[in-house]
Amino acid sequence: MKRSNKFITWLRRRFSRNERSSGITHENFFFPGESTGSFRDRPLADYRTVIEESLQAWREDPLARRIVNLTTQFSIGRGFRIHADAPAADEFLHEFWENPLNRMDARLTEWSDELCRTGNLFIMLASDSSGMSYVRAIPAGLIEEIIPMENDIEQPQLFRLREAGDPYRLVIREEKDVPPASLTEPVRGECMLHFTVNRPIGGQWGEPDLAPVLIWLKRYSDWLRDRWVLNHYRSSFVYMVKAPELNDEERRLRSVQLNQGEPNPGTFFVVGENEEWNAVQPNLESSDANEDGLSIKKMIAAGAGIPVSFLAEPGSASKAESGGMEDSACRNFRQRQQVLLWITETVLRHVLVRGALVRRGLEQNCDIHVCGDDIAAPGQIEGGMVR
Repeated sequence: MKRSNKFITWLRRRFSRNERSSGITHENFFFPGESTGSFRDRPLADYRTVIEESLQAWREDPLARRIVNLTTQFSIGRGFRIHADAPAADEFLHEFWENPLNRMDARLTEWSDELCRTGNLFIMLASDSSGMSYVRAIPAGLIEEIIPMENDIEQPQLFRLREAGDPYRLVIREEKDVPPASLTEPVRGECMLHFTVNRPIGGQWGEPDLAPVLIWLKRYSDWLRDRWVLNHYRSSFVYMVKAPELNDEERRLRSVQLNQGEPNPGTFFVVGENEEWNAVQPNLESSDANEDGLSIKKMIAAGAGIPVSFLAEPGSASKAESGGMEDSACRNFRQRQQVLLWITETVLRHVLVRGALVRRGLEQNCDIHVCGDDIAAPGQIEGGMVR
């Protein structure tokens, strides 16, 4: 604990106001004002409950899984393409991208899913002696605390992690674009990058895409289960036997006799003139059942920002109205794609800076381009790339 306190003290001195005002034009020395704390965030216990419910819904609820898959499928498309203007940097970044321990094409899908489920993406970077970096996403539920810089709540400085046997471990955030001459070791240790979606201004934590629809997903699941139970009993029936000339005792004995051996389907009965057999079924009024289910699905679709037709529901809108809703959904997916492109470019920038500390000839200040597919509504022609 004493070493951690000394480490924090050193960091605060390292990023003191006096050093910020020494003429260094670096965003870590940008001073917008004092950090006021994450008063706009949910309580941490509530946030953990939300992400646990989101993860459970993604695992068990087909609609939740569909919403997450749609966001990832549209945003990632056929994958991202990367390019650096400097040939050596471009070769190095492709080496990082295709490394078996990184598998970035597959990892982008995991990152997109995690953003939908938790609203936060914590990416850990580590480098080996050759300058190659490796990335791992840390589950948001393992983050105990985000410690921001004293001057800006949007710049995390330390992350406090929960781990078995070591409940609190501090991980320093990457110092972006710091000149290599200021470093005492050629290879940096672990660092953490934090990205969010659906974050309120003044907060540190993002919000899951599934958060607004969790209650409606549960209500739709309950409604569907109730409909299944009712329809299950719809096929059930009982026999009504009329025997008007029997007294109470005779009717009781006759009921006991009939209940001892329930007739099988397709059998024949020979009864006396005084008995009349009828099969009685439950009369379940379900004319409004479809409208009830559609209304709940519309709330889910509205909260997810997609047309109800994307959730295996034909809907009742005209072709023009349906096209307008699909275009609105595609705009939503394009916004998420821009976030993922920015995340990827930021990670690549850190990888290049860390690699340039060891490998000579790497131009760390060259431009990095990350491109993805142009997102088009279903039925429209897809083509081109966006950056």
